[in-house]
Amino acid sequence: MTTIPGLLAPGRLSPVEDYVTNPAGLRVIGLDLSITSTGVCLPDGTTYRIKTRAKDGDRRLLHVRDDIADDLVACRPQLAVIEDLPTKMHATALKIIGKLHGVVVGALLDAEVPYAYVSPATLKRFATDKGNATKQQMADAAYLAAGAEFPGDLNAKGDGGDMCDAWWLRAAGHDWCGLPQFTMPQAQRDYLSKGDWPDAYAQRYVMGAAA
Repeated sequence: MTTIPGLLAPGRLSPVEDYVTNPAGLRVIGLDLSITSTGVCLPDGTTYRIKTRAKDGDRRLLHVRDDIADDLVACRPQLAVIEDLPTKMHATALKIIGKLHGVVVGALLDAEVPYAYVSPATLKRFATDKGNATKQQMADAAYLAAGAEFPGDLNAKGDGGDMCDAWWLRAAGHDWCGLPQFTMPQAQRDYLSKGDWPDAYAQRYVMGAAA
């Protein structure tokens, strides 16, 4: 991943001087990208979904990109954590999700927001210590860790979980930067070393600036 000079939003002197900040002084956005239902966790922990309609075809890419671009302007995150592509995916689905990742990364580059990738299995291990955790188990882990709930995130079949995954991606970003939001076993934190993170210099910078 390209080396970056630091995790400061444009025009700010330091993370702790920005009014759109959490108590730790770090702003992370979590993105669980999907062409039908993208999960977003904003820096303040708020979660929502970007829903699209199949009949709109590739214009759905613009819908997701523009909504995320608006979030970047409003929240000025210092780091975005994106769920990586699954290792096994049908070629047609891979083509579509690849397009989506491309336009969203373009929005992040335009906003000068560094980004990281965490695989689905790594995220599940971080949250639950199980690489094959179910959506319900991910939601249960979020509740146990921080009392977080995501009404309407799971359907009757237990599918969905877009907002929960985005919430865990944000939590992973805080943890990687040395500013964890809650207590959890070190063995689970260690799984994050498998993520594709920005360079170590940026990590040290954030940890020092937000201390």
